Amino acid sequence: MPLENNKVLSIVIPVYNEVNFLHRLFNQIKLYFDQPNIEVLFIDDGSTDGSSIVLKELKEKQEYKFYFKLIKLDINSGKGKAIQTGIKNCEGEYILLQDADLELDTKDAKEMFDMITKNKDIKCIFGSRYLSGKLKKNNYFFNNLIVKINSLIFNIFFSQVLSDVHCGLKILHRSVIEKIKLSVNDFGIEIDLASQIVRNNFFIYEFGVSYFFRSKAQGKKITWVDGLKSFYYLIKARFFDNSASTNLSIIYSSIYMAFVGSHFGMGLGNTLFIIIFFIIGSILGLHFKIVSSTIIFLFIFIGSLFGKGNGTTLAVLLFFLLGIFFARKSKKYFFNSKFNYYF
Repeated sequence: MPLENNKVLSIVIPVYNEVNFLHRLFNQIKLYFDQPNIEVLFIDDGSTDGSSIVLKELKEKQEYKFYFKLIKLDINSGKGKAIQTGIKNCEGEYILLQDADLELDTKDAKEMFDMITKNKDIKCIFGSRYLSGKLKKNNYFFNNLIVKINSLIFNIFFSQVLSDVHCGLKILHRSVIEKIKLSVNDFGIEIDLASQIVRNNFFIYEFGVSYFFRSKAQGKKITWVDGLKSFYYLIKARFFDNSASTNLSIIYSSIYMAFVGSHFGMGLGNTLFIIIFFIIGSILGLHFKIVSSTIIFLFIFIGSLFGKGNGTTLAVLLFFLLGIFFARKSKKYFFNSKFNYYF
């Protein structure tokens, strides 16, 4: 058997009731990754369909060169928990996350691995089912819609341009893994992982991959409930999983922007303005701390002193943009100073 050290790659594969796909998956792993310096970790997430028996048999046959790790969770705990378990028990310089259901092509995983190892500046690559001219089979409209909406919301919240935040095929350098602390146990792990990577200032590259959709009858696990829960994870990741200073900034900017919104419209229109400005304020609070956020507020206040009616609205908008410009300048000026915490 291969030695347990000097692993260049760890492939983490969560498995839950995938007995019909494991032999084909194993053969594909052998085809593209059968090397002594690669370890493959199958995380059996409480399977009840015979997957555990198949994995044990594959391991015991020893018809492979890679290092085979089989970890069994006593009860089904979710994809996120399985991935966390695999990451904690892997040793590779690079960690590849691969689903067991063969919706994503293992050949694409090999291409991603070759790409990231040839360019040391790349620390993170996400597969995308929407970028390539490769083969695709997908007739599940609702799931597809949710993925695109979630990707759009993620991009707005985190200033990214990802096309497929939910794709299960990803490869990360160990330096990325060491900076993040995953905590989501279900399918929300994709949002948890992506948001923490962005927060730690790693750039996410995307690589177009093939996609072969499978139906519920074929064993697909994710449902519309998971799609709705993903909205919760997006809100949580962006507006609650922050430092104390950022949360304070969100509260502060949301309040003063709601106050600004209260000066527009009448009746129901006024309520709508307050809600819209409150949301804008919450997003501002993510990017500007107390002092720089106050600069924006002061510019808005100055703008409100000019004009009447629609003229006031135009002046407020103009001074709002000027406020953001000067707030950004102040952030850059104090970036490396002891006052950065407040900007």
